[in-house]
Amino acid sequence: MATRLGELIERFGGQLRGNPDSEVVAIAPLDRAGSADIGFLSNSKLRALAAHSHAAALVLSPADDAELIAYAGARIVTANPYAWFARAAQYFVALRTPPLEPGVHPTAAVHPSAQVHPTAHVGAHVTVEAGAVLKAGAVIDAGCYIGRAAVVGEHTHFFANVSFHAECIIGARGIVHSGAVIGGDGFGFAVEGGTYIKIPQTGSVVIGDDVDIGSNTTIDRGALDDTVIENGVKLDNLIQIGHNCRIGAHTVMAGCVGVAGSTRIGKHCTFGGAAMINGHIEIADNVHVTAATMVPNSLTEPGRYTGYFPVGRNAEWERNAVLVRNLSGMREKLRALDKAVKALHMERQNE
Repeated sequence: MATRLGELIERFGGQLRGNPDSEVVAIAPLDRAGSADIGFLSNSKLRALAAHSHAAALVLSPADDAELIAYAGARIVTANPYAWFARAAQYFVALRTPPLEPGVHPTAAVHPSAQVHPTAHVGAHVTVEAGAVLKAGAVIDAGCYIGRAAVVGEHTHFFANVSFHAECIIGARGIVHSGAVIGGDGFGFAVEGGTYIKIPQTGSVVIGDDVDIGSNTTIDRGALDDTVIENGVKLDNLIQIGHNCRIGAHTVMAGCVGVAGSTRIGKHCTFGGAAMINGHIEIADNVHVTAATMVPNSLTEPGRYTGYFPVGRNAEWERNAVLVRNLSGMREKLRALDKAVKALHMERQNE
């Protein structure tokens, strides 16, 4: 379905330089965009590619608009082209996605005490346990499991095969992708005589509004208190959140991040892929941890933190590893040498 550029400006803002009656049907990459597509330039390094794009219109910043002379199509000038693109992309996807019919699929197993709002959609082979609540517009795709007394908020979407365990809560407009497990037991054991005794995990998982959870991500239920994911958090695929953690509002984590139990993370933090966060520590608001960084201790001040050793040829890495391993001994030798030099200096002064 085609949309006028003028209508897109009315919806998403920006300044249009071109014909508002021109129609477009999709957003496409700069090198593949055609006469019915919108392209977007959010990285100034791609100006040369944008200049030769065949897109009907280009979304770009004021700075790029001033520098991009050769491009002949319409222009949508906005302070944040990437955010404009994201909202427009959602709009085009919604146009071509048929709405799901509300109701419960005949193969779904819904306990009589569960509350399913008439506008909710429950797909094939879904299990909804006793006392669970699916609020208005909730979408539960095929093969999901909704545990006892769990609550799924308004217009929250569970993709196929999500497990949402007993008494867990998620707010409105959430997105949980396939394979995610919310509310499994945390890793809690006591040791006695060389054997491990399981500690019951009696807390829950409480998730706020507008939270995205990626495929095969796991969020453990609390041991006593709840595990809490605040509003606007975005979790990528294959992330592990341990029991009793609290993740602050609008914090974002890339794939394969691991957060050990009882850690408190502030608001508006970012974590690069494969970052590892130790348990029982606190991380302040506006902390940005780069990829593959290990965080062993609390970070009490905002800022950017990095803690990894860059890759190199194996032989070079082995030599550097030997040096690192011997740093403690080298430090002691240097201290002893410094002490000897100071003593010699004192002797000469006293002569």
